[in-house]
Amino acid sequence: MSRKIEISFARSAKPSGAVAVFPVAEGLQFPAAAQGLDPGGTLEKAAGIASFKGKSSTNLDILAPSGSSADRFLLVGTGKASAHGPDFWIKLGGTICSAVHRARKVVVYLDGSDPAATGADAADLALGMLLRGYGFDRYKTRKGDADEAGDDERQKVTIVTSTAAAAKKAFEAGAAVAAGVNLARDLVNEPANHLGPIEFAARVKDLEKLGVKVEILTEREMRKLGMGALLGVAQGSVRPPRLGIMRWNGGKAKDKPVAFIGKGVVFDTGGISMKPAAGMEDMKGDMGGAAAVTGLMHVLAARKAALNAIGVVGLVENMPDGNAQRPGDIVTSMSGQTIEVLNTDAEGRLVLADALWYCAERFQPRFMVDLATLTGAIMVALGKYHAGLFSNDDALADNLAAAGLATGERVWRMPLGSEYDKLIDSRIADMKNIGGRYGGAIIAAQFLQRFVKDTPWAHLDIAGTALGSPASEINDSWGSGFGVRLLDRLVRDHYEG
Repeated sequence: MSRKIEISFARSAKPSGAVAVFPVAEGLQFPAAAQGLDPGGTLEKAAGIASFKGKSSTNLDILAPSGSSADRFLLVGTGKASAHGPDFWIKLGGTICSAVHRARKVVVYLDGSDPAATGADAADLALGMLLRGYGFDRYKTRKGDADEAGDDERQKVTIVTSTAAAAKKAFEAGAAVAAGVNLARDLVNEPANHLGPIEFAARVKDLEKLGVKVEILTEREMRKLGMGALLGVAQGSVRPPRLGIMRWNGGKAKDKPVAFIGKGVVFDTGGISMKPAAGMEDMKGDMGGAAAVTGLMHVLAARKAALNAIGVVGLVENMPDGNAQRPGDIVTSMSGQTIEVLNTDAEGRLVLADALWYCAERFQPRFMVDLATLTGAIMVALGKYHAGLFSNDDALADNLAAAGLATGERVWRMPLGSEYDKLIDSRIADMKNIGGRYGGAIIAAQFLQRFVKDTPWAHLDIAGTALGSPASEINDSWGSGFGVRLLDRLVRDHYEG
């Protein structure tokens, strides 16, 4: 269950009735704060008995000795400083959060643990705690253990640091990021019978409370625009499609916006080209791209980002009823280009084709980034630890790669080229929606590139990272919210102000 974590920062605090947490570097360099609360040396003795060396991702939980104001001491190993990556503090926060999940009150002592820790580092630690505290149990009637910090009481966390003022200011943005990531996780984790295109559109509409301008296009409006590719996917479902358009105007009126487009297939049976039954339940998460875009727009609005941004999500359900499109059908996209649909399970690219063209034509953005759980082929190539990155712009691709390294939401650039592009030429239409057996993720990206005009563009294939990805220090949820922190970092580092 999502823990209600209340975080504050202070220059000093007494751990009365709390778990006192001490990050400890490899080599048992005990912080001064630990020594002050443990004059008898209980911690060092216990560490020696337990062979605790301060190695990364290890911890030692100790009952506080008689006379201590704390209930427990928790030593958390931080390893060697030379091995710390750019996402070290976020991961440390997640590790601490996991270890103190039953505590009502927690005090984390940073001073002395790492004298070089900045306010931003402390804020990242807090962000890691919020991300790791997420859980999804909305449909459970019996929730958690009676002694666990739950719905009735918040877990109060105080982070003690000499940079408390700076940490508090930095954490304003961090809290917004956590809320956006957890929104995206909620959307991906929701079962499809509770989150259809209309219900998803309502969640998008909720962003108006933060100052986001939202438009929702109906099937009739999309038909007038000529969105035959998107509507072809939706025609087999009794639930009508929607196109959600989100606008955050945080920059100057004359500034061109940046744009993010998400695939929002709320459930994907494969249509007439039906998927196998095994694992089909996971296809409730085939809207991970749209979830990430919605979460990102929440972040940008909540932290009052200083730029203009557009979010577009194509929301459909791909079902196999008597009205569904058939393999061999030809549809006309909003761009006027015709598409021979050889496989109805290659539907996400059809949804994105119209969404990308609409965004490029209407908003003429500085760049477009689309996110989609698009192909199983990307997982064959990269597994579940990197998203596939395809781009027609080297600077944008480099900025995305740098943001991925900084956040731990890593991407790996894949090729595009005319040799791949010709594989989707059709004999009877302008293109077909699949190519041959090999290079499936590349061919899907080549298809999308035909709908971006001359706009700088990047495509992120997040099939392996948005859902069912490996658990980490900051995520134990099936829906990871991948892409929200990555794109927020991209914006903050390169496109604001």
